[in-house]
Amino acid sequence: MADRDLQLSGGKARSPGVSWQELMAQDARPAPAILTEESYQYRGSEPVPAERYTSEEFAKLERERMWPYVWQFAAREEDISEAGDFVVFENAGRSYLISRQDDGSVKAHHNVCLHRGRKLRLEDGHADKFVCPFHGFAWNKDGSYDGNPCPWDFQHLTEDKMQLPEAEVGRWGGYIFLREEPGGPSLEEFLAPLPDHFKRWKHEECTTVIWVAKEVPANWKVTAEAFMESWHTVITHPQILAFTGDSNSAYWTWGDHVNVNLVPFGVLSPHLDPVGKSEQWIVDEFIKYNGRSSDNYDPSGDPYAIQVPEGLSARKALGEIMRKSYAEQAGYSLDHATDAELIDALVYNVFPNFAPWGGFMPNIVYRWRPGKTPDTCLMEVRILARIKLGDPIPRGVPMHFLGPDEPWTAAPEIGGLGAVFEQDMENLPFVQQGLHCSKNGLVNFGDYQEIRIRQFHRTLEKYLSGELGAKA
Repeated sequence: MADRDLQLSGGKARSPGVSWQELMAQDARPAPAILTEESYQYRGSEPVPAERYTSEEFAKLERERMWPYVWQFAAREEDISEAGDFVVFENAGRSYLISRQDDGSVKAHHNVCLHRGRKLRLEDGHADKFVCPFHGFAWNKDGSYDGNPCPWDFQHLTEDKMQLPEAEVGRWGGYIFLREEPGGPSLEEFLAPLPDHFKRWKHEECTTVIWVAKEVPANWKVTAEAFMESWHTVITHPQILAFTGDSNSAYWTWGDHVNVNLVPFGVLSPHLDPVGKSEQWIVDEFIKYNGRSSDNYDPSGDPYAIQVPEGLSARKALGEIMRKSYAEQAGYSLDHATDAELIDALVYNVFPNFAPWGGFMPNIVYRWRPGKTPDTCLMEVRILARIKLGDPIPRGVPMHFLGPDEPWTAAPEIGGLGAVFEQDMENLPFVQQGLHCSKNGLVNFGDYQEIRIRQFHRTLEKYLSGELGAKA
């Protein structure tokens, strides 16, 4: 046994049961290379210090050396659909105004009056000018200075001195990004290979139909990392083991900034005894607990209408009904779509805090932002839905904010996902507390199933050391 363990060290060990590649070979449609070409790199087995999650000094280093130099997902295009629309985006001690210009472009300016420092706006809205509510200093939406009520007393403040500081803006796939400090990789370079992968799924053809955010009593990294692996399902989400290949998932990384967790649905978890569990039972449990509405499965609205024909797998039965249902909703053919793209969780992550799901179903998009202390954060969940072919993209819905004492289930619009997120919340506060009182002060990760977290921390180290970002 010891010799076998030694042979499988260095991230080579895999869970028993069907592998992701085997599932792709069995798919009802030919799977594209983005779903079949493994990209795993062993990144060591060392622990990381617990103080990364608890220390204000470490959070200060992140604010100084990491956040200003990364591309941050700040808004969606449908959030500011008309010229003059703007959103207030705040993160890591900064506040920005992201506004649509007359020519359709987008600008991001620091949301601070250059007179006495008041925030110019506190909420999203529409304006061609940003007038400070304190003394009336004003700026046009392009950041140019528009004057103040007593210009005779401020002749020393010339227009070039009073231009609102601007952040870089990048746009891809319906997403708007900003970077505080100029220079470094372009947005496309930073995101690679994400844009190539998402060419099939076209998030630019989607709009935000659900957006819920909640204060979480845990560090933003603790919270984000809870969504970077699927094997916690065996203990935290036991109700979905019936249709989730939790430890059969694939974990791939690319470079410093991008990774993915490919989680197969419609298959029995290797942690369950398969005796007496039919393909029909797997489908029934999937429909009952996976958190998506029944109209994604059967146009009649009957969530139990899917019958698995003899000889067909649960995955293929679900894929067929979704291929038909999504095509009817979208108005174009999805005959080329694999079962994986129609039912699985294709959970990408872009460093440091942006996680869009791939595929053709309504897609989840996560974002995590640090709170006022290292012990808190804001977690956001957007659901993107594809707009029917030929229809204009409507404005996205506003954010539904949940306070620290409100559960995810207090947002009925997210349906069954609320109960799943609540199961995660039962862990996170106690993870944060445990990190504070840890005797050895160390956090350990798996070599394969937690490789995305290892990549995340190695990239964070590169920014804090200057290998990436400020001195790169």
